[in-house]
Amino acid sequence: MPEKRARRRLCGILSADAVGYSRLMEKDEKSAIRTLEDSKRLMSELIEQFKGRVVDAPGDNLLAEFVSVVDAAECAVRIQEALNKRNAELPEDKRMEFRIGINLGDVIEEGGTIYGDGVIIAARLEKLAKAGGICISGTVHEQVKNKLSLRYEYLGEKSLKHISEPIRAYHVLMEPSVSASEKNGFLKLPDKPSIAVLPFVNMSGDSEQEYFSDGITEEIITGLSKIHEMFVIARNSSFTYKGKPVKVQQVSRDLGVQYVLECSVRKAGNRVRIAAQLVDALTGNHLWAERYDRDLIDIFALQDDITMKILTALQVELTMGEQARVFAKGTTNFEAYIKFLQASKYFSRGNFVLARQNAYEAIELDQNFPAPYVLVAWTHWFDARFETTESPVDSFKQAYSTSQKALALDDSIPDVHALVGGIHLYQRQHAKAIAAGERAVFLGPNHAEAHAIMAHILRFAGRFEEAISMIKKAVRLQPSYHYWYLMELSMCCYWTGRYEEAISVAKKFRQLAESAGHAEAIWGYHLMLTLNYMKLGLDQEARDAATELLRLFPAFTLEWDRRYSCYKNPEYLESQHKDLRKAGLK
Repeated sequence: MPEKRARRRLCGILSADAVGYSRLMEKDEKSAIRTLEDSKRLMSELIEQFKGRVVDAPGDNLLAEFVSVVDAAECAVRIQEALNKRNAELPEDKRMEFRIGINLGDVIEEGGTIYGDGVIIAARLEKLAKAGGICISGTVHEQVKNKLSLRYEYLGEKSLKHISEPIRAYHVLMEPSVSASEKNGFLKLPDKPSIAVLPFVNMSGDSEQEYFSDGITEEIITGLSKIHEMFVIARNSSFTYKGKPVKVQQVSRDLGVQYVLECSVRKAGNRVRIAAQLVDALTGNHLWAERYDRDLIDIFALQDDITMKILTALQVELTMGEQARVFAKGTTNFEAYIKFLQASKYFSRGNFVLARQNAYEAIELDQNFPAPYVLVAWTHWFDARFETTESPVDSFKQAYSTSQKALALDDSIPDVHALVGGIHLYQRQHAKAIAAGERAVFLGPNHAEAHAIMAHILRFAGRFEEAISMIKKAVRLQPSYHYWYLMELSMCCYWTGRYEEAISVAKKFRQLAESAGHAEAIWGYHLMLTLNYMKLGLDQEARDAATELLRLFPAFTLEWDRRYSCYKNPEYLESQHKDLRKAGLK
């Protein structure tokens, strides 16, 4: 008799696996088992709703099949949404996330179970998925890309264990549903008044007066940023439009704001003329417009007047405390203010010597002006942090003592509290660093840099999820953000097991660093690749990245990394160094 032929068929295969199940079991076995069973019950119910069948569910795994791969993909999205909603109701240490892989392939059915390469590929894809995410094969993508309103991130061709040919892989992007404007590439408007202050146009005809017009712009941005009821785009993003003819509607779309302030300034002798207008970029309506002719000695009162006119036009209700912060400028000495603006210009260019020199000249003119003290303290902090000084210890001491002078003059400045947090962090005083960082964020609810530094502090404190939320808020506040923001995000993704996402963020980090002309920072990209490739089991790719890291930064050693990395829990550093050693770094 001829041998009975195995039953083969094409189907959609869904493979799911709990992330960190062993860790949860160690903490609370009963709770982990209960959460697992509840999660698998929820998944099974949804699979049945989408006309699928649970084939097997051993331990923390689940395997299901679908007649339609479109049903399989839509079901996976519904599963992750439902699990995410359930996790939101649980304490963080009891949450259980799943990775899901989906493939369309040929399987062999025997005794109610399915076997074959199609199943293996689904299981391998699941390992590539992020926690709470979905990874699909190229064959699935071809079937669903025009049938489901989802977005996908191409991961390239992946060599999977026990599979002879590379498989095209995609992440299903799990962001919440977006508005029509977001689908067209626009940022979603915040749920409170949002504004971008464009750089004041220098009408004097004297290029040397640029720092004056820029300084007025920055002062108004700073004043508005202290208002909790507003969403204010950071200075760096607003200044990308400097010197460019641009329509307010384009600014609104680019930065995700409703209101735009446009101004021009003409300085002649001891007189200044400022023309300002506030526009609702969504309707094109002018909410307020005014022209000012003042003596230079009135410049601070003029800045306050403009700021308050904006707040009144937007009908923002302030508390007296917030009003006081808006009007607290710290100096009435115009020459000291000009020196501070010049110091700020040098600081932004990384010339700390000239920045300190001009800041000290500002202090000589007005010893009660806090802003230049803050700037001097930051220059010492960067010298210590990047070891561009003979004694980093002394530089940290100088940074701290100078920051205390600034605090004594005005303790409401977000920058100085963020700086103090950074000083405490590098002295391994994590509790003090967090307290200072929290104060900075409270005082600067729209201060991108304060949020980014707080993310840096939280990462080293081991509070990675909070750090991710904080750095994403910084990115949203400052769409033209500094590339180092992405270093923080990539490292936090690494620590939370989102290795593919960490690599994707690292690639954006490299692009930004290169576009900013900072090729010297590219070694950080290869460091992130080394760590995440190793976690993904791509050992050769990790070793190649480590080789490139050393080529770009020959001084990198694990001891250097130990001096820089301020993890509260030393086990994190040891785990990080374990991955780096495997890649050949010493």
